[in-house]
Amino acid sequence: MKKPCIIGGKRIDVIDYKDADFLRRFLNSQGKIYPPKRYGVSASCQRKIAAAIKRARYMGLLPYVVK
Repeated sequence: MKKPCIIGGKRIDVIDYKDADFLRRFLNSQGKIYPPKRYGVSASCQRKIAAAIKRARYMGLLPYVVK
């Protein structure tokens, strides 16, 4: 049985780049974005998450690289 998308299942329409705690769930210890299979995210939600993470990195809310 296929796992439902955690974003679509909760009916989250907009993934806000300012919510750094939520976006950190999708980053590993090195600061890389997890693949969609890790959390069972659909392709469209993965694109929204990636765009929000990249925007948050640009604004300085998330690190590009963790040492």
